[in-house]
Amino acid sequence: MKSHLIHLVIALIIAGLSMAGYGFWYSVISNKSADVASLQNQIVAKSETMSRIASARAVLSEISDAESAVRSYFVSETGVVSFIEELEEQGRLQGTTVNVLSVSTNSKGMRPTITLSLTIKGSFDAVMRTVGAIEYSPFYLSVSGLSFVQNDGNSWQADISLLVGSVSALHNTP
Repeated sequence: MKSHLIHLVIALIIAGLSMAGYGFWYSVISNKSADVASLQNQIVAKSETMSRIASARAVLSEISDAESAVRSYFVSETGVVSFIEELEEQGRLQGTTVNVLSVSTNSKGMRPTITLSLTIKGSFDAVMRTVGAIEYSPFYLSVSGLSFVQNDGNSWQADISLLVGSVSALHNTP
């Protein structure tokens, strides 16, 4: 009977050790599973962040293109001379002479502007076509003053004041 008791004690010790080993490995695996779940959540969060970043970059690219398109309607502080040359060229194409009398800038406030005073000389039809071409040119501008004077015979002169939207040189680079 002693041998049965020794077998029982050995079996109980082995069972106890097995249970302790099972409990230990179960807790280790549970901790590792929790770590894996935490890592999975971090991966999902990073993936979502990367997706949002990619989306934001695509939107910024579209906005950049739109900004360039909108910026083309404004005259930069450094592009005033070419804008004046363009106005004079429009006059030549319409058969008139366009002279710039004065140019001033107003950079105060939210919207900087350039004020131009022009004279346009030629026949009445040519002067009107030139005024229309300037007024409907692809720039953010408005006619703030306009007067017509008939010179000798068929010669007319239009005095026009333009208010042109501007962008500063700092904001002109894309």
